[in-house]
Amino acid sequence: MKILWAFVVGGLICVLGQILIDKTALTPAKILTSFVTLGIFFTAVGLYEPLVQFAGAGATVPISGFGYLMANGTREAVESQGALGILTGALSSASAGIAAAITLSVVAALFSTSGDKT
Repeated sequence: MKILWAFVVGGLICVLGQILIDKTALTPAKILTSFVTLGIFFTAVGLYEPLVQFAGAGATVPISGFGYLMANGTREAVESQGALGILTGALSSASAGIAAAITLSVVAALFSTSGDKT
């Protein structure tokens, strides 16, 4: 049942993003940053953690989950390091994902060719 809820919640987050792309003048970059910011905001006010507990990967895998990860990392770093954690917490908690994205992007660029954009 947990897998079903993960699929439903993750799918609804993705459907919301697709609706925003199709029905608004917002660019994908604005939608992406909005989802990350909303993930941080909902984590800060205590609404995202119950969603993560309910849906698991359905709430942590979409881009809003990246905001959740950064907010939790910052909170934990502030608790352990004080004010310095404000500057280091978000990136240290998300560093593995960021490093993987950069590395895999470079590998993909090495094995692909650009095509005509027209």
